[in-house]
Amino acid sequence: MQPEHVQQLIELGLKDADVYVEGDGAHFTALIVSSQFAGKSRVQRQQLVNDTVRKQLLDGSLHALSMKTLTPEEWQKIEDSEKGAS
Repeated sequence: MQPEHVQQLIELGLKDADVYVEGDGAHFTALIVSSQFAGKSRVQRQQLVNDTVRKQLLDGSLHALSMKTLTPEEWQKIEDSEKGAS
């Protein structure tokens, strides 16, 4: 499985998400920014993402997915702090 395929699966399941995926074919790291995460715990956010790739996790075509899940506001704060640090 390619990172682009994982990205597409997440984007199909979370329509408003901005998704960035890196990986080696079996293990992937994803940054997902979505307004659907607002008011949700870290576990609830991860469950939303896992639901988008559940079939691939179950059939073994996706072995591992680590993720960072942020709301657009949380992402903007990170972007702003990085701009201020440079």
